Amino acid sequence: MSVTIYHNPDCGTSRNALAMIRQSGVEPTVIEYLNTPPDRDTITKLVEDAGLTLRQALRQKDTPYDALGLGDPSKSDAELLDAIEAHPILLNRPFVVTCIGTRLCRPSELVLGILENPDIGPFTKEDGQLVSAQGKRID
Repeated sequence: MSVTIYHNPDCGTSRNALAMIRQSGVEPTVIEYLNTPPDRDTITKLVEDAGLTLRQALRQKDTPYDALGLGDPSKSDAELLDAIEAHPILLNRPFVVTCIGTRLCRPSELVLGILENPDIGPFTKEDGQLVSAQGKRID
């Protein structure tokens, strides 16, 4: 199975999603999107394929979201894309793409829904939350 993760190694949610992918038996293509930002077309496709609006894919915490006035509902998608291109940290993470689908994996265990082998065995997130035990997801 081909898996691509748009990853930020400084983000615990992203690290947890990456660890779950690897525990499923797949070594994904890892794109550190702050170092190699996706272009406008890729961003648009990720967001659409995940069933989100561009506004839903924006990260507000620890970003220039407020300083740029991105909460203004009159901002167009083109303006939001301009902001993401200038400040890739505004794109929420991690986005994960598999042959099953594309998801913004927040919380990280959402990745299990698009993995070929979601029964990853016992897995505890960095914060101590148990995600799966005996290979079955805990809901």
